Amino acid sequence: MTPEVEDALATMASVNNEFFYWMSIALMMLIHAGFLAYEVGASRSKNVLATAMKNLLAFATIVASFYFVGWFLYNAMPSGFIEFNDAAKAALPWGDNMGPNTADSASGIFWGAFALFAATTGSIMSGAVLERIRTSGFLVLTVLVGSVTWIIGAAWGWHGAGWMLTKLGFHDVGAAGCVHMIAGFATLGILINLGPRIGRFGPDGKPVTIRPHNLPLTMVGLMLIFTGFFGFLMGCVIYAGDGFTTIYASPTTLSAFAFNTLMGLAGGIIGAYLTSRGEPFWTISGGLCGVIGVASGMDLYHPALGFVIAFGAGALAPFIGKLLERFKIDDVVGAVSVHGGIGLYSVLMAGVFLSGYPNTDGNPSVSLWGQMIGALVFATLGFVPTYVVSLLLKKVGLLRIPAAVEEQGLDLSEVPATPYPEGIPITTMPLNGGKALLIAEAK
Repeated sequence: MTPEVEDALATMASVNNEFFYWMSIALMMLIHAGFLAYEVGASRSKNVLATAMKNLLAFATIVASFYFVGWFLYNAMPSGFIEFNDAAKAALPWGDNMGPNTADSASGIFWGAFALFAATTGSIMSGAVLERIRTSGFLVLTVLVGSVTWIIGAAWGWHGAGWMLTKLGFHDVGAAGCVHMIAGFATLGILINLGPRIGRFGPDGKPVTIRPHNLPLTMVGLMLIFTGFFGFLMGCVIYAGDGFTTIYASPTTLSAFAFNTLMGLAGGIIGAYLTSRGEPFWTISGGLCGVIGVASGMDLYHPALGFVIAFGAGALAPFIGKLLERFKIDDVVGAVSVHGGIGLYSVLMAGVFLSGYPNTDGNPSVSLWGQMIGALVFATLGFVPTYVVSLLLKKVGLLRIPAAVEEQGLDLSEVPATPYPEGIPITTMPLNGGKALLIAEAK
């Protein structure tokens, strides 16, 4: 082979590598289109535009903060502590690789894929806190989760040199733990301090259903999320131009991910349909549960086993939702159940079914014990920081909107527009002289 041919092949491999992650970024953007549609549909008509604006601001603030902080943490903390190694120095915002460096064409692509992971993690809690959280408090919390806590978890348990892999043999290929579980437990910490929406629980403590204003839109949103998940899972593999490996550098194929993603969707939907008795919200959420349920081990599961695990995940989620209601936790979109509870389930199922499976060279084999410790680490990393920060925000009055504003609707106080000027009417009008008072109260 001539040097010219070798150079041409190397260039083609580099371009293919970049394009692979470029497309994963594009597909992951659909997750955020899905979140927006999902949450807008799940809210009441008086909170539609405020919900949409919150999603847009979450995406923007996380991407920016991840550039300045998050990418450095991922590269600096695999050992468990911050180390200024070469990779960490290169990931600092003033580093040569963090800009249009023509000698390094891949750093921006990899950063972009991880930035979309970060935005997804921070946005998971967005739907759970609908209709009563202050935008300022929400943005503080979503940046904390999206640019700090989850990426520390990723450095520890979703990195080829992470201490959870090298010490425990931890296995979480599809990020069920470092993304979904951390985000779900972070959401739980916030909801405890935020409290339920007005009217969500009766005087006797029994839950009262607050119906979404557009359930079909929530279902469309989840279908967009399902589509975006293929981009999410593209980012869970390493493509080197001549084959694929997992994030841990063990060999894999896209076929493994395709089999178990689709079987996971099918199994989760069927499982949730049966245990929720055909309730539409839980049925379609079951598809997300199914994919998350198989995510930790989807590179190794046989598709039939993946279907069974996903079926269990979908079947379990509605019961977790009911359990949370007993403690008066108002999770509008079931984020704690779907992401936190099923993320935990996924990590543990990998320990059950993959125990003893050899890991990458020099690292311990997969074990149930290692998966249990990893799950405890992720649960703590998710729950504790957001519980503490949301409690502090509550103490200084920056967590929850005033009751009068909540009852009238956030669109009347925070957004200078009307969502349905000729369609669905505004359900309530401002009291005490109009919109200006509500704006003042909200601030």
